[in-house]
Amino acid sequence: MIERANTFFDKYKDYAEVFIRMIIGFHLIYGTQDNVFSWDRMLEFSKFLANFGFPIPLVSAVVSVYAQFICGILFIVGFQVRIAAVIMIGNFIIALLMVHTDDTYPGAFPAIMMLAGSLYLLFNGSKVLNVNTLLSKTEL
Repeated sequence: MIERANTFFDKYKDYAEVFIRMIIGFHLIYGTQDNVFSWDRMLEFSKFLANFGFPIPLVSAVVSVYAQFICGILFIVGFQVRIAAVIMIGNFIIALLMVHTDDTYPGAFPAIMMLAGSLYLLFNGSKVLNVNTLLSKTEL
């Protein structure tokens, strides 16, 4: 029975990345949608970044928020996943260094997970259930 299960999971192992793409993408969108759709919330985030010494906090806020939101979408649909991963790796290294250095482990954990998930996607890319494979199948 274990061998049958191992054979099944080995056969479909490429689909494991979909779970990472979905949860990382969803979390990125969920965490930034309020800033994307409300300028007042963006200004609050800008003030938050100013408290941590970010240069040009409003620009930093807008760039970070839109990068996360767009990369979240790219992760979910599986398009340009490695490029999105590089952007998110930079974003979350900066977040960890600038915001979470004095934070507790539980407080830093979401940023750590976003960094780890982005590193996984950088190394693995998107092999299945992505825009590229869907488009290539419709062109046949």
